[in-house]
Amino acid sequence: MEMADLDMDDSETKSTGPIEPASDPSEIAAQCAASNLLDVAAQLAGLAEDLKALAARPIEPIPLAALDPF
Repeated sequence: MEMADLDMDDSETKSTGPIEPASDPSEIAAQCAASNLLDVAAQLAGLAEDLKALAARPIEPIPLAALDPF
């Protein structure tokens, strides 16, 4: 997801009104948890892309001479 996907245009901002801070501790905790879950989901999506890229590459054997420290 690109940052442009997250931006709201002026008409959406005006129609939703100002965002008021939550005063209820349980609501604050729920907002933090939701934010953390979104962060974790984004990290997992990135990891999935990395794993797909790795899975597409063939495994190449390492010559035993490369492992010999002497």
